[in-house]
Amino acid sequence: MSFSYEGISPLVRMVNISKSFPGVQALLDITFDLFPGEIHCLVGENGAGKSTLMKVLSGAHSPDGGQIIVDQRVHNALTPKLSQELGISIIYQENHLIPTMSVAENMFVGVEKTRTLGLVDKAKTRQAAAEEVENLGIDLDVSRKVEDLSVAEQQFVKILKALVHRPRILLMDEPTSMFNVKDVGTVLALTRKIASKGISIIYISHFLKEIVQIADRITVIRDGSVVNTYLNAEKDIDLDIVTMDMVGRPVNMFYQKEQHDIGEVVLKVTDLQLSKNSPKVSFEVRKGEILGFAGMVGSGRTEIIRALTGADKFFAGTIEYHGKRLDLHSPADSIRQGFAHITEDRQQLGLMLGKSILENMTIVGMGAKIRGFFLNIKKHPPFIMPLVDSLDIKTPSVFQEVQNLSGGNQQKVVLGKWLFADSDFYVFDEPTRGIDVNAKAEFYRLMSMLTKEGKSIIMVSSDMPELISMSDRVLVVRKGAVTGEIPKGEITEERIIKSALGM
Repeated sequence: MSFSYEGISPLVRMVNISKSFPGVQALLDITFDLFPGEIHCLVGENGAGKSTLMKVLSGAHSPDGGQIIVDQRVHNALTPKLSQELGISIIYQENHLIPTMSVAENMFVGVEKTRTLGLVDKAKTRQAAAEEVENLGIDLDVSRKVEDLSVAEQQFVKILKALVHRPRILLMDEPTSMFNVKDVGTVLALTRKIASKGISIIYISHFLKEIVQIADRITVIRDGSVVNTYLNAEKDIDLDIVTMDMVGRPVNMFYQKEQHDIGEVVLKVTDLQLSKNSPKVSFEVRKGEILGFAGMVGSGRTEIIRALTGADKFFAGTIEYHGKRLDLHSPADSIRQGFAHITEDRQQLGLMLGKSILENMTIVGMGAKIRGFFLNIKKHPPFIMPLVDSLDIKTPSVFQEVQNLSGGNQQKVVLGKWLFADSDFYVFDEPTRGIDVNAKAEFYRLMSMLTKEGKSIIMVSSDMPELISMSDRVLVVRKGAVTGEIPKGEITEERIIKSALGM
């Protein structure tokens, strides 16, 4: 039976919500509402602002402007405590469970079942947890430790944990991103069952086919703004229209990679398996090529390249570089082979924030270029000044701490570190995330320069125009497998996203 809005006032209404972070306008004047007992699905590309909007509603972020109206009471911002008091619970993409505790203990963290003197009653906790599990029809042993559960089972625990608080509003952020077909069906059925109890649900997902099955309404956001809201009364909305709304940005405004001849195969990956049960992945990269890796959240893109650079171990397969089989046990092994890995999280994994530009840029290549047992770092600015100038790093001094630079300049320091090490093969994971348009254009110019010099690049990116304008080919990854290869000239946002969604 279709959801009816006639004569009903919204339970929640977010009006003109804006939120920015350094260098990024995450949300811009978004208006969004939710009715009692409704499943309202929120869709958009990676980085569109979906999760940020939900974090504003859950109190994790304070908006820069706008109002949040709950039960017709107006709030300029919510706190996590106030949000919970209003009956709002959120199930995050990130895992917030305690692995060494049981399912039952995780479900009742903060609302423990107690005996006299406030001591935790473990038996009562297990019983209450078992009743919740049975009520929702989930096959789960509440006495098992979370660390022994599958990813899908852990996701069920997160849902159960949120429901223990008896919410009126449940926010579900990518609840099926790591599930198989059977488990996805269970979650969808569970979502409908929760809504049938009168709980309002905001459901975020990239998987449009599952959204059509459960949504009463679908709102598409792009670049932090609402594009369209659709009524899905007959559960037969045109997915092509929704896809166009998600990806409908002009590509020609972005920097275009300079074209040049692509050379011979330099890297050959054959039947790479990350674990015993994971799919086999095979691909090649040529000299002077930028190979784009596309895919949705949790698709396995980052895991593949971490195995490729020795950051993670893999179960089986071969990696050949210039015809030589590599035996990679650590990042140090791949660095010795001439690999550079520019990680997605530059601040945590790519930089020493409390150290200077000089120290950051010489840390990898220092041993090969700067001789001597004792090193006086103050004597070494001449080694990196040409790079600082060519990269146009805005800084008063190479002794400036990296944490005081802008995001774009921090990213240039990361690149400069690998240029100083004279790397030949570059792996970029979300290279321009969080930097502004001008910094992006400068970074693209540098990538083009590298390939013209005969260097090769793998670029993992969630930015569709970036993939289209910079890639010579695009591989699409879904559930750990390469599901599509799109050659230059045929790369479109619609082809990428449809392949990534299994459409």
